[in-house]
Amino acid sequence: MTSTHPAQVVEELSRQKALEVADRIMGGSEIVKDYDVVIGADTVVAADHQILGKPADHEDAAGMIRMLQGRIHQVYTGVTLIVRNKSGEVRTRTFHECTDVDVCPMTEEEISAYIDTPEPYDKAGAYGIQGSFGIYIKGIHGCYYNVVGLPISRLVHELRDLQQEFC
Repeated sequence: MTSTHPAQVVEELSRQKALEVADRIMGGSEIVKDYDVVIGADTVVAADHQILGKPADHEDAAGMIRMLQGRIHQVYTGVTLIVRNKSGEVRTRTFHECTDVDVCPMTEEEISAYIDTPEPYDKAGAYGIQGSFGIYIKGIHGCYYNVVGLPISRLVHELRDLQQEFC
């Protein structure tokens, strides 16, 4: 991957995931439905033009939360749809969604208490909006479900449009 821009990174990662799965399940010539759909997605958190993935350890998680607390950052999710119609033709659509997240100021004690839970360690940016970190979210501008990891409304509309055009 050559890009460091979060939107391009998540689109490329989602495409790689979707293509890997599609290759496994669509590789055969037999189609058992009217169409097959593969959805690949990947999410990153970005602050100060820096992409924050999943924290490597306790210290990394604390650093990420310190960076995000008291300010607005962005969450990007890339989604790739791969659709095969009953004729065997394949189409791909890739898009991304970006949501601004405003995090309340946090004390060192609050940061320490949060990173002592198991929650931060499997999430980009070291937090889950849907978990206990939700009490520190001052507000969002954009899609809540994008911050969770999959922009459901956009996904449904993109998939519907692709199916109407193609299937």
